[in-house]
Amino acid sequence: MLGTVGHDPSVGLVGFVLVLVVLLHLYVYRRAVHDVLRSRRGRLLGALVITTLAVVTGTALLTRGVLAPEAARPLHHVGYLWLALVLYLAFLLGVGEFVRMGLRFVRGRPSEQRRRFLSGVIAASAAVAAAVTVGYGTVAARQTRVERREVLLDRLDPAFDGFTIAAISDIHLGPLVDGTDLAGFVGLINGSGPDVVAVVGDLVDGTVDELGTYAAPLADIAAPTYFVTGNHEYYSGAAGWVEFLPTLGVRVLRNEREEIRRGEAVLHIAGCDDRTAAASGVPGHGFDLDAALRGRDPSAPVVLLCHQPVMVARAARAGVDLQISGHTHGGQLWPLTHVALVDQPVLAGLTRVGRTWLYVTRGTGFWGPPVRVGSPPEITLLTLRAPAVA
Repeated sequence: MLGTVGHDPSVGLVGFVLVLVVLLHLYVYRRAVHDVLRSRRGRLLGALVITTLAVVTGTALLTRGVLAPEAARPLHHVGYLWLALVLYLAFLLGVGEFVRMGLRFVRGRPSEQRRRFLSGVIAASAAVAAAVTVGYGTVAARQTRVERREVLLDRLDPAFDGFTIAAISDIHLGPLVDGTDLAGFVGLINGSGPDVVAVVGDLVDGTVDELGTYAAPLADIAAPTYFVTGNHEYYSGAAGWVEFLPTLGVRVLRNEREEIRRGEAVLHIAGCDDRTAAASGVPGHGFDLDAALRGRDPSAPVVLLCHQPVMVARAARAGVDLQISGHTHGGQLWPLTHVALVDQPVLAGLTRVGRTWLYVTRGTGFWGPPVRVGSPPEITLLTLRAPAVA
């Protein structure tokens, strides 16, 4: 049995999700079982099935860091796939509430027979649509592709025109994404031939002891590789990963930068700890952009690696030319997880904030359900362009 990391800021998140799981299952039982079936035996059987699946999902959430990844894999597959199904089922049943209200407005209060018939039609339609959606998303989640984008940087020297950065984020190594998956991602990266690779956080969901062997394929990346922490590193023993990754040839940027030179031309690659680092309890960790940029040549462009897109406001004030981020998974489960826009400026793609470009990758892995709907996984090859050449 593997122990958990001492101070785990994910406890609150897991608690919130557990409460959500309970409420979702109560709602699904009410609308898809109680309101459809008349017999007491049928209702009891439906309650038993839904309760069992809720317990499996809750167990998958609570055993993170307790079971070894291989032992947890079957439980996580069942629990998290059901979580995706119940999320979409509850959402679609919620849409059905508007159908009920519309019919009641037009035809008045229905008889019990008509009410049960309508409940059955809505429940069956929601179940079919949810199953098709999750089935599609399960396949889509495993079809990672390389996307190519060009970014014009006003201060980029022509010597760096065509310089490429392969951005990858949110791999989430753990029970559902293993070393074989990572080896496939590394193959895609090497096949795209980047000048440097940027791993912008949420690499792992577990400690070095648990997942060190899963991370081993990082050593096969051909180009210089940089890493910055994401919030999930601070649920997973960040200090251990910061120490371990350099043994795989990965340069960890913690509120610091490196200069890349081509002749007299300079390009700064900077990286900062995640936004959550200071509150994580890991000594010495915390977002510090001033430290990362201190002493640089202000005339040379800066590419900032930073896990969360929301930090772009600070990057823009500091004169950063391009920020590369992840964190959002591009929404992952459309449209349910677009709630991320409450906290983040964008979900995915290239946008501009002041004079700073922001690229947010959809990431390659997933958190929770191994499902992606409307947000296919990506590795992005960003090609920098100089204004004199573009």
